[in-house]
Amino acid sequence: MLTGLKILVTEDNELSQKVAHFILKKQGAIVDSAFNGREAIDFLQKNNCDLVMMDVHMPEMDGYEATEYIRNTMKSNIPIIGLTASNWDEEYDECIKRGMNACITKPIEPNSLCESILSVIKENKFTP
Repeated sequence: MLTGLKILVTEDNELSQKVAHFILKKQGAIVDSAFNGREAIDFLQKNNCDLVMMDVHMPEMDGYEATEYIRNTMKSNIPIIGLTASNWDEEYDECIKRGMNACITKPIEPNSLCESILSVIKENKFTP
């Protein structure tokens, strides 16, 4: 389903990161990791990637700050999906406002994750 997509999972919780890796790799994605927004930015400055999954609440630099940096300073339109364990309605609005393409809740549900990725990729007219 996600064969060949290069996805960066930015998540400070190691277990959540492992779950995301398992789901994405099972669907054929190539997966890398970052533990905070600064690491995600460093990765994106040095590597090509098709999509970023971005936890919104992380230490050092949260997902909102990282997304704004990616959009405004790096001038990148890479698809970004926010990840949150908080109130979905409030977080969804904030994710979109800050430049993310979508937002999903944790714990990650495999079908919802894959559907969100495919939807965001289709909106951005990307084909691997």
